[in-house]
Amino acid sequence: MAKESMKAREVKRAKTVAKYAEKRKALKEAGDYEALQKLPKNASPIRMHNRCKLTGRPKGYMRQFGVSRVTFREMANQGLIPGVTKASW
Repeated sequence: MAKESMKAREVKRAKTVAKYAEKRKALKEAGDYEALQKLPKNASPIRMHNRCKLTGRPKGYMRQFGVSRVTFREMANQGLIPGVTKASW
């Protein structure tokens, strides 16, 4: 389980990216890289990191489901994810 501060930091980054998205796009099209550098570091979308929605785990993230591999397996075994079954052959 990730610390609450780490989860909050990612949420804050996402809000900052959304806030400056239009401004960044306009500055990039104009080629004004000096003004682009003056924007906050967290305004860059490259600084965002995918985290599990339930546990906050940063690694092993599955985009299709929005959770980590560990959480995904637990949920699949409990039957909480529709259409997912354990493989057997």
